[in-house]
Amino acid sequence: MEPYAASARADDLSGLPPTLIQVGELDVFRDEDITYATRLLQAGVPTELHVYPGAYHGWDAVAPQVPSSVRMRDERTAALHHALKG
Repeated sequence: MEPYAASARADDLSGLPPTLIQVGELDVFRDEDITYATRLLQAGVPTELHVYPGAYHGWDAVAPQVPSSVRMRDERTAALHHALKG
């Protein structure tokens, strides 16, 4: 499998840019995301992992005004701002 198609498939994750991973506690991808965040940290990649209690996959689209959805978007916006402007 080509690692450039999905960086989580690569054996060596060092050199990847700082990463923000956001996942709901009930998301079917939660464990996969936690594993990926752990691998990134072990490779020395600055990584933030945010797990939102009680949230499921796509909760932010279904309920965009609930506090966890608003917080998730705010955190994502802040991370992008930091990445682009320093």
